[in-house]
Amino acid sequence: MTFLLPFRCLLLVGGLLLAGCGTGRNAFTQSGQASYYADKFKGKKTASGSTYRPSKRTAAHNTLPFGTIVRVTNPRNHQSVKVKITDRGPHAKGRVIDLSRKAARKIGLVQAGVAPVQLKVVRAAR
Repeated sequence: MTFLLPFRCLLLVGGLLLAGCGTGRNAFTQSGQASYYADKFKGKKTASGSTYRPSKRTAAHNTLPFGTIVRVTNPRNHQSVKVKITDRGPHAKGRVIDLSRKAARKIGLVQAGVAPVQLKVVRAAR
């Protein structure tokens, strides 16, 4: 009987983790401010080990696993872009995501520099 209690707790915790993996009704969403990478980071290694290229649709997020695909929408103009999480950040207070230059341009963020966005995971990391 004492063995079953920890096993049941493990099943409960595992089930809760699976429920939040970015599929179905429990998909991860987040709102906040977005910015984009400065040009000085071109060619530098990201936290995932890949090289940052401004011409790719990539992003940095503090907690989502590398390889996660996220739809980023600018609610001011309703433009959206899908990006792949390849780095950690942003490291500025109040920001939820840093976008590559190409992704930022797609949603009209380059002129503003910082803008409100809504994030939604569309595919969990593989």
